[in-house]
Amino acid sequence: MPNKQKGFSLIELLIVVAIILIIAAIAIPNLLRAKIAANQASAVGSLRTLNTSCIAFATNYGQYPAALTNLGPVASGSTASSTSADLIDSVLSAGTKSGYTFVYTAGASNQSYTITATPITAATTGQSMYFTDQSGVIRVNTSGTGATVASTPLG
Repeated sequence: MPNKQKGFSLIELLIVVAIILIIAAIAIPNLLRAKIAANQASAVGSLRTLNTSCIAFATNYGQYPAALTNLGPVASGSTASSTSADLIDSVLSAGTKSGYTFVYTAGASNQSYTITATPITAATTGQSMYFTDQSGVIRVNTSGTGATVASTPLG
């Protein structure tokens, strides 16, 4: 009696590998699009948080912060002050969060400010650029250039 071997043939294994590759080819672009959408939503949420924090800072100290780090956490054992107001987390006060770089610019005598959010890598982290100022309106530009006060307001 001949000894029968059990297992998969080479053709069966190749078919399974081909099916897995087809599923991966469909799923990976969708995952990348979902990640970009999540990063963009996070950037808008962070800008809203920054606007609210700047208003709270101005209410407490009579002017807007001089830098983004002034909104950040206090050192251990310290109390909130105009140089560390403890209004945002250390990640956002460092200027980079969820694939976006946030640039805060104080206006004359700290009576105004602008904040821009730009994707670190447009192809993988986000495709929209954002702008906001003391008006609280968040503006978006998807054309590849930076967002400004003249960009379209988010609706």
